[in-house]
Amino acid sequence: MYYIKEHYTDTLEVKQSKFIAHLVPYTDYESTLNKLQQEHPKARHFVTAYRYLNEYGQIVESSSDDGEPKGTSGKPSLMVLQGKALINTAVIIVRYFGGTKLGTGGLVRAYSDAVNLVIEKAELFPYKELVEKNISCDYTDVGKVEYACRSEDVLIKEKIFDSKVTFIIEAPKKQIESLLQDLDRIVAVKE
Repeated sequence: MYYIKEHYTDTLEVKQSKFIAHLVPYTDYESTLNKLQQEHPKARHFVTAYRYLNEYGQIVESSSDDGEPKGTSGKPSLMVLQGKALINTAVIIVRYFGGTKLGTGGLVRAYSDAVNLVIEKAELFPYKELVEKNISCDYTDVGKVEYACRSEDVLIKEKIFDSKVTFIIEAPKKQIESLLQDLDRIVAVKE
């Protein structure tokens, strides 16, 4: 699976109709849709599709034809996201009608092509499931733990200073395991 980190856009023109595709991280979906609706008050349709992982690791996906004939726009857009194995990603296609009806097959092709076009521009990153873990150490070992986290590319989300220092860390499972092995050799860490 893959995901994106930023907003990408591209435009496809078919028989004077414009299909402006916006590929965004799912976390930006609602705000981007609202912004586009304000920026394009004369657009005829705002077709959407998205896929994201919920807190249980399940893929949640949805699409909307936004007034286009049923199954001609949202579903084909979603199928492109599925085919490219994109996750935590949304696509919004702003359509300006050009005066010529495209028919159901023409709409399916136009929306699919618009989504493919914007995905070609995007930088895709492999998705890795992140694990969060708490580890504790003595104050004297804080620098060593921070250095090991940087070396293993493990994110320190928070440090809690109490009788010991507790680190809340996050990274893919293999990186966490590697970090813990490294730390076992140099400091006394409690999980």
